[in-house]
This record gives sequence, C-alpha cells and structure tokens, in this order.
Amino acid sequence: MSDRSDEILTIDEVAAYLKAGKRTVYRLAASGKLPGFKLGGTWRFRRGDLDQWIATRINKKVDDSEGAE
Repeated sequence: MSDRSDEILTIDEVAAYLKAGKRTVYRLAASGKLPGFKLGGTWRFRRGDLDQWIATRINKKVDDSEGAE
C-alpha cells in the first residue's frame, strides 16, 4: 500500500493540482521556490512536499496579516 504523500507528480499534474499554469509551476520550481527535482531533464514533484509548501504559504499569509495590525 503506497502513501499518497510519496506520490510523484509531473509538471502537468502539479499545474492541475495547484490550478496554476505550467509556466508558473516551471518558474517557481526553477527558482527554487517550489520543491521539486529533475529526473532526466524533466521536473518531478512529491505530493507531500507540495502539501507542506502550501501549508507554509498559508501560515505565512496568516503571519503577514497578523504583523500588519
């Protein structure tokens, strides 16, 4: 039985998962802002890493809004 967080996604699947464009996903990955790795010249992403990245982005937004008061 595989853990869904260990699932490896392609750039197309990540774009669909994040509801973002492939160019946006590529740009974020290439700049190191989105966790991913290259396999044979193409980007791959672990679903668990993406979920963690999303959670940190949500927490960052909460922290930013708290600091704005």
